Amino acid sequence: MTKLVLFSIVCLIPSIFSFPAPKSYVYDNFPFVSREEWGARPPTSVINLNLPVPYVIIHHTYIPGACFSVEQCSASMRAMQNNHQLTQQWEDIGYNFAVGSDGVVYEGRGWEAVGAHAFGYNSRSIGIALIGDWVSVLPPAIQMETTKRLIEEGLRLGYISENYDLIGHRQVRNTDCPGQALFEEITTWDRFQPNV
Repeated sequence: MTKLVLFSIVCLIPSIFSFPAPKSYVYDNFPFVSREEWGARPPTSVINLNLPVPYVIIHHTYIPGACFSVEQCSASMRAMQNNHQLTQQWEDIGYNFAVGSDGVVYEGRGWEAVGAHAFGYNSRSIGIALIGDWVSVLPPAIQMETTKRLIEEGLRLGYISENYDLIGHRQVRNTDCPGQALFEEITTWDRFQPNV
């Protein structure tokens, strides 16, 4: 009887003392993979954003190409971090977030850290990359819908200004990013700003 009571108490301890996951890891309206889950290395340094940010900047990765599973997209995140951190000598992966063709959000630098994705705008923006080459074809609908939901979450949590402007990377840098097909698509999204 004593062993049974002791076993019952021990089994209850985790539920009595359980703690909620950090809010940055828990989302109700889209699936989310944290840095830890995709196997990120720690950043070499972090500069905090001045929140809320006035810009959301949309990118495509071009390379790596589209990924359709957590396993594939996690490998893409590691490859991007290797390139950005080891080859480019940046502090971390450049993007704040990336979204795969599996409809999953992958945490990059997150909501609070300055990214390295749009020179001159990094300290005033959240950079979201849609993993893949979107020059001539659109990303899958689920990838674009998840991106919109991520922006909505940033608004809800107060990381993105209510009066934010949505822009494509090419509007602030001489680049084809986020690809012609995706750029034409985002011109139809809420808060798109044609003049930067």
